[in-house]
Amino acid sequence: MEACQVKHFFYNEQDFIHHVVRSKECDRLTELSIFDNTLRSGWTKKMQQGLFRYTLADLRTRILPGSYGFVAQLNILRGQERRKPQRILSIRQQFDAKQFNFNKINPEEIIFEMKKRCVDTEFKGSALCSYQNGATGGLGRMFVVINVSPLEFAHCLFIPEPTLCLQQILTPSAIQIGIESVFLSSDPGFRVGFNSLGAFASINHLHLHGYYLDRELRIESASTETAVPEKGLHRLTDFPTGFLFYTEGENLQAIVGVICQLTDFLVERNIAHNLFLTRGCPPGKCHRPMLTRSGVRIIIWPRTPCFGAKEESAFNVALCELAGHLVIKSREDFENITENEVKCIIQKYLLSEDDFSQLQSELCKYLLMHP
Repeated sequence: MEACQVKHFFYNEQDFIHHVVRSKECDRLTELSIFDNTLRSGWTKKMQQGLFRYTLADLRTRILPGSYGFVAQLNILRGQERRKPQRILSIRQQFDAKQFNFNKINPEEIIFEMKKRCVDTEFKGSALCSYQNGATGGLGRMFVVINVSPLEFAHCLFIPEPTLCLQQILTPSAIQIGIESVFLSSDPGFRVGFNSLGAFASINHLHLHGYYLDRELRIESASTETAVPEKGLHRLTDFPTGFLFYTEGENLQAIVGVICQLTDFLVERNIAHNLFLTRGCPPGKCHRPMLTRSGVRIIIWPRTPCFGAKEESAFNVALCELAGHLVIKSREDFENITENEVKCIIQKYLLSEDDFSQLQSELCKYLLMHP
C-alpha cells in the first residue's frame, strides 16, 4: 500500500449512535450518519471509477421458507471473479510477504483512514487516540478499503496498520474498531465480520469485513443462555450454536479484552472461527417483537477447520452464511435450495453438540482463571 493522498475520517465516542429502530419493513433509517454517508459515497465513487472486478447490480434476494428466515442472494460474479484463496495449512500460519497482501493493493482502493479522537472532558479538548495492537503494543492505523469482489453494497475491508504485516488473527484494536464502526452507523443493516484462517479467510493479512444488508437476520434476536455472567459470555441456544457477547457501548475495552481472550483461546487450540457483529437485542429469551436496537451483538462460532477443502457448490460457510445471509453462486441453487439443505451444509462445518459443550466447559474455566 503505497503512500498517497488518503481521506481521513475523524470520530470520537460522542459520535456513537445508541438507539436505532428496525422498521417492520426492514427499511433503513432515512437519516444516515456521517460515517454511513462517508463510507457509502466513497464506495460508490470507487465503483464508478471502475476499481472493482465487476459491477454490483441489485442482487436478486429471497427469504427461504421456514423458521430460520435465511436470506439468500444470487451473486454469480463473486463466485467467478473473486481472487483465488491462498493455501492455508494452519490457524496460526505466518504472514508471507510473497503472497498477495494489502500492501500490494492499488492505493486508489482506499476509501479513508479512520482516526479516533479521545475527548478530554476536563480540558474540553481532544487528541488522537492510538489503537493498541495486541501483537505489537504499537501505534496502529486503520484503513478502510473496498473489497474488489463485493458481496453486497459498500462491502469494505477494515485493515489495521497493514505495514505491520499481521497474520489473520484478531487483536484488541481490530475487535474494537469493528464494534465502534457498528456504533457509528445509524443503519441497522450495517454488519462487520471476521473469518479466521481455516474458516474461509482467503488472505492471511489481518482484516475485517463490513457491508450493508437491508434485511433483518434472525441472529439479531435469537435466544441465548448465560455461560459466564462475570465475563458477559452467553451461548446461542438455537442453530447455529455459538458464543455471544452484547454491549451498548459502555466500557468497550473490558468486553474487547474478554472477546480477545476467547479468540486467543481458540487460536491456541487451532480451532477455526468466524465472528459477526450486528445491531441486536439484549441477550435472553427471544426479543423478536422489539424493534429497538440499542446495542451490538458479537457472535463467535467455533468450527471445524477446512484446509484446502473443496468449496461448497451452493455457498461457502463463512461469517455471513453463519449469520443467516447466504451468498449463492448459481441461479439453480438460488431458486431451489431449501432451509433443510442449508442447515445440512452449515452443520458440516460446525462442532458437534458434544464437542461444543466440551469446548464451552474448558472455555468457562479458562476465562474464570484469567481475570
